[in-house]
Amino acid sequence: MTIRVLVADDQAMVRGGLRLILEDQPDIEVVAEAADGAEAVEAARRLRPDVSLVDVRMPRLDGIEVTRALAGPGVPDPLRVVVVTTFDLDEYVYGALRAGATGFVLKDCGPALLVEAVRAAHQGDALVSPSVTLRLLRHLTAQLPAAGGADHPLSNREVEVVRAVARGRTNQEIAAELFISLSTVKSHVAGIQAKLGLRNRVEVAAWAWENRITQP
Repeated sequence: MTIRVLVADDQAMVRGGLRLILEDQPDIEVVAEAADGAEAVEAARRLRPDVSLVDVRMPRLDGIEVTRALAGPGVPDPLRVVVVTTFDLDEYVYGALRAGATGFVLKDCGPALLVEAVRAAHQGDALVSPSVTLRLLRHLTAQLPAAGGADHPLSNREVEVVRAVARGRTNQEIAAELFISLSTVKSHVAGIQAKLGLRNRVEVAAWAWENRITQP
């Protein structure tokens, strides 16, 4: 099955480079490009791509606004959006995740990680790069007010899974760390998302850091 991707960036050279990287893969096709946020929203709503790859800084509408319009709370049939940014813009990334993004990558992440992010989004998962996630969420947690207690509906095992997700662990790595099966990990992650009203692993990681339960 071919993954249909929309690429939105205000720089033509960047869009061209992303297209070359993505279309070098046999299972990915770039169906549209957009030079600003408003154009990205219009094209995405019209073409319904499997994944929209969106720059965080664009004219007219920025990447956070685009994400909210395509995947935010209240959108009846949300699309999958991956935000592209740099670590220096971590506050924008946090806003994009809260707006409904299913992942984020750095512009200098390299072709392999970019492709992995698109495939993860297409599968309904979120790419959480361990190095980026830890640096980003630790930085943001320092700016957040203290959480009002650890009152939550999660079991002890689910808390262990949440902590692993917050550290950027994959399902396979979590299974190995906790000595449980891969299917059990997937069930726990789905249950955690349902209990907390979260839509993907990125939101789970953000929730863990916000509520100060990343450490035993």
